Amino acid sequence: METDRDDKQNRNSEEKMGRKLAAALGYDIEKDAAPRVLARGRGEIAEKIMEKAREENIPIHEDRDIVKVLVNMELGEEIPPELYRVTAEILSFIYSLEEDNS
Repeated sequence: METDRDDKQNRNSEEKMGRKLAAALGYDIEKDAAPRVLARGRGEIAEKIMEKAREENIPIHEDRDIVKVLVNMELGEEIPPELYRVTAEILSFIYSLEEDNS
């Protein structure tokens, strides 16, 4: 049985080894109070998340500090208030890219 301490040690060793982390967020302005975690993973799963995003032309923003929080959240969980500002900045940047490409 893996304890919280074991889990933290595993995460720290993954980060030191440069293991990929990825998370995907979604936001429905009519239903959600905040963006939600739609997918998250480490290693091979992270690679698949990134691959799918590229296939679907979904913008990718890389920020190791944010993804460390997101990969430890439950699927469907709203992001914590501490991430609202940075997430809003990222979404604003993505929306500006989409407008430039229109």
